[in-house]
Amino acid sequence: MPISPRLCSAVMTVELRHLRAFLAIADEGTITRAAARLHVTQPALSRTLRQLETHLGVRLIDRSTHHLQLTAAGHAFQPRAAAAVAAVDEALDPAGAGTWPLRVGHAWSALGEHTTPLLRRWKQEHPHTPVQLLRVDDRTAGLAHGTVDVAVIRGRADLPDEVHTVALLTEPRLAAVAADSVLTRKPRLTLHDLSTEPIAVNTVAGTTTPDLWPADEIPTDIIEVANTDDWLAAITTGHAVGVTTTATAAMYPHPAVVYIPLIDAPAVTVYLVWRQPPSHPAVPDLITLAQRLITPPPLRLSPGRPVLQSPRAV
Repeated sequence: MPISPRLCSAVMTVELRHLRAFLAIADEGTITRAAARLHVTQPALSRTLRQLETHLGVRLIDRSTHHLQLTAAGHAFQPRAAAAVAAVDEALDPAGAGTWPLRVGHAWSALGEHTTPLLRRWKQEHPHTPVQLLRVDDRTAGLAHGTVDVAVIRGRADLPDEVHTVALLTEPRLAAVAADSVLTRKPRLTLHDLSTEPIAVNTVAGTTTPDLWPADEIPTDIIEVANTDDWLAAITTGHAVGVTTTATAAMYPHPAVVYIPLIDAPAVTVYLVWRQPPSHPAVPDLITLAQRLITPPPLRLSPGRPVLQSPRAV
């Protein structure tokens, strides 16, 4: 619901506290909890929100219900506000004074076996720009909220409109089972082999859903987890099996877990995603380096020479 332009003050200046107030209310869902989180009174927090809405000329929070909800404008404004607050916090962090680290986010497994070679090469070629590799447990690996400059994303995600995306590589899927499971007797597994087992599914940032299985073999016992640590715990204790990619086997080797090729599940595409314009001047250099080290070069053919292709997983 738009607010009358006559109520807007031309001299009003939005401060960081206005953005923090809005984000706290959006996260907590009530003025009471948001005020407690920010250590301010409820009337003061309500006034701050009204000031921000007046400045923007739109209603950000729907107050018609007991549990406050974001309006359409509020949903659109939330990632922008979060990115602005994150940028200011990063700039004013005393630990980062004198440096400007490039923040690379991932929800799990980073870039797998390519992670260390990429970080080492970056350090050699860009010694004055440190890279911070951050695990952020959400679908966009922190990009939507401005906590990272580049995100490693697997599969699909709801991304802001102003992002650029490049497909970096594809990763074959693996089954992850407890070391004492009877499934380890097989050198390869199929989705059918897993269909009667409890399946650990990362509902926050995972790429595995029940829809991966054929309609007549969808597992009925789903154990929902929120991050890789809980996913591994469910598997190591024998409570569930999991489906992941080769990156997890590289980044999370575990004596109690065996990773087995899953031959009939489609590979997962890994993307690098960043905002445009970039939030850090070194973003294009990182993208270029990653493509140079990881993306396979295009196949060059001699005239008239046939091409042999491996069967593609379906």
